[in-house]
Amino acid sequence: MKKKEDQSLDFHVREFAQGSRRFENVYESISRMILTGPDAFRKTKVNGRTTYDFSIFRNGHKHLVGLYDEINSFVSFVKDAAENGSSSEMAFVLVGEPGNGKTYFVEYLCRIYREFLSKEENRRYTFKFMGMDKLGTYGKISDIESQTYEDPTVLAMNLYESREENIKYCVSLGLKEKTAYELFDRKYRSLGACSDYILSDIREYTGGNIEEMKKFIKIIPVPMSETLGTVTGKYSARDKITSSAKDLLGEESVQRLLHISDTSNPYRIDLRVGALARVGGGGIHFSDEMFKNKKDLVQVYLGVIQNRNIEIDGYKWPIDTLIVATSNNEEFNRFVSEKEEAPIVDRCRICYIGHNTNYKLQEELTSYALGSLTKTTMSGESLHIDPNLNFAASNSVVLSRLPRSEKLTPLEVRKLAAGEVAGDKSVKALIELIDDLQKETDITKRFGQRGIGHRNLGRAIQLVIENSETQEGRCMFAGNIFRGVEQIILDYVKDPNFRAKYLEDLKTAKSLYREKVRTDMFNAYMDEPHAIRKEVMNYVNMVVAIDSQEVGPDNMWRYADPATGEAKAIKIDDTYIKSVEERLGLKNNEQKESFRTTIRRIYGRKAHTDPNYDFMDNNELVKAVTDVRLQSDVAGAGSLVGALANRTNEENEKLYSRIIKTMMEKLSYCKTCAQKTIDYFCTRQDES
Repeated sequence: MKKKEDQSLDFHVREFAQGSRRFENVYESISRMILTGPDAFRKTKVNGRTTYDFSIFRNGHKHLVGLYDEINSFVSFVKDAAENGSSSEMAFVLVGEPGNGKTYFVEYLCRIYREFLSKEENRRYTFKFMGMDKLGTYGKISDIESQTYEDPTVLAMNLYESREENIKYCVSLGLKEKTAYELFDRKYRSLGACSDYILSDIREYTGGNIEEMKKFIKIIPVPMSETLGTVTGKYSARDKITSSAKDLLGEESVQRLLHISDTSNPYRIDLRVGALARVGGGGIHFSDEMFKNKKDLVQVYLGVIQNRNIEIDGYKWPIDTLIVATSNNEEFNRFVSEKEEAPIVDRCRICYIGHNTNYKLQEELTSYALGSLTKTTMSGESLHIDPNLNFAASNSVVLSRLPRSEKLTPLEVRKLAAGEVAGDKSVKALIELIDDLQKETDITKRFGQRGIGHRNLGRAIQLVIENSETQEGRCMFAGNIFRGVEQIILDYVKDPNFRAKYLEDLKTAKSLYREKVRTDMFNAYMDEPHAIRKEVMNYVNMVVAIDSQEVGPDNMWRYADPATGEAKAIKIDDTYIKSVEERLGLKNNEQKESFRTTIRRIYGRKAHTDPNYDFMDNNELVKAVTDVRLQSDVAGAGSLVGALANRTNEENEKLYSRIIKTMMEKLSYCKTCAQKTIDYFCTRQDES
């Protein structure tokens, strides 16, 4: 239980003067939430450019993934508004395709803001008037809470009728005189219509006795309720016939009119019926699909965005609210095409939000789509997930989001967008591509703005789960995801050009999966989870050794491992090097030396910036090394494919059983997906 003193206006102002309580607007609160702390943000590279990554958006279960540019735009917007820039008179609007994370971004922001305000040092307070039934004009209404959750400091700034008396009141409770004048100059706000009217009634009832007036005032914390829509509230676009301005602003209350005899009293209007008043005390208002609303509602938003006031029947209630909205491309373009609506768009900071184009980050998003709970079959048995399913699904959707380019292949764009090395192609080529696309007036043609979204990825995974093959085998086999994605493309993508592109991208994703399977099969054959990685690094180290002046007469090269610093030695095997380079299609010495120079340059650069770099993102090199090792290491069978496909003799049967065992024990396969993966490996399907 709180003490009575804790609920008085004097106590609140004293606490504010001492710094125990705060008086800040919503922009200042959110800026402080994001930017306070030694590890609040860090620099990172995205698509070749330096940007900031803010830690508060990366914490906890199902945190935000990617969205670097969008988050930076939002933080810059809020910071500018906190510094009283032009953003303080704007709404922040996210525009993009369905299923790219717009709504999730806003809901995540609302959740962390509620958590931030629930801490004692950040808690927001408001006030209510007690004993109103004594006045005689309020009927049986006893307690009246501030309808817009006004801060008690605003009440303290309006307690007396003159500014100077209000400043003296604040100074008498511990606020420094200079601070008080600055406070009134920079942050003065008038009371809302009903609070001002009620305070005047109390002043008249008490004969202007301030001490008696204070007895009617009680300070209370603002409720942190997601379900009540207080502090963070959402308004979704509704049917154009049934929706009206009262959904946002409120309306006259019949119940209150039964008690209030003075019909000019603005308290007869119930603002809490509307969505805006409930977030009026430093909250976030989320307007989902804002431009789907009918025009009169969008006009209401214009007034609120511009003036930060709720206006009804000539009465005004100032509100302190951040308005964040979302819209899909089609609705926004339709709205913009209606020229008379230009003033509303002019009051919005439009942020075009694209799909994630980093396949490594996509694996986190795909894990969200797969779900965190253990999956089961219809009969309640445990459902295994193929270790390659996430890789296959992530590449299927990311490749669909990457644009075609004359200078870069889809696989090169994929690598550069993930911060990987793409052979001799520089990240500058990606930057140039993105810059060229940014000049497109059609937003959907810009980088990452079109592609298979998160919801369609979820649908594809659902198709895999409901497949009888999945249920019978009790395993979500990675090879089946391609059928699911293909079905989604055929069912949901209506534009024939996009449909053709996505199906072509799916073929590229299948070829990547094929190479991943080949790598796993070699690792399983060698009974070593990272066997192919070691073989790739052997080739790289041999190529670096050839260029070194320190190779001994025994063809041994001694070097320090960049990752561990420990001394190692490797013998140069010319036959192995030539075999790999033949597989890479390097026919003459000039081509071979050019490729080796590229490898050495990457090795030298990465030794300083990323000592653990292993060249496994170089698909062509990994494929070549895998081919060489697969062909040379299976004695008496010609190739591993032949040995696994033809299990008529005891030796091949033993090999098959050993590989199955390794896949299950060391590579996270189950018996079903191990067998299916081997069967797939033995076909020539999806070879690039």
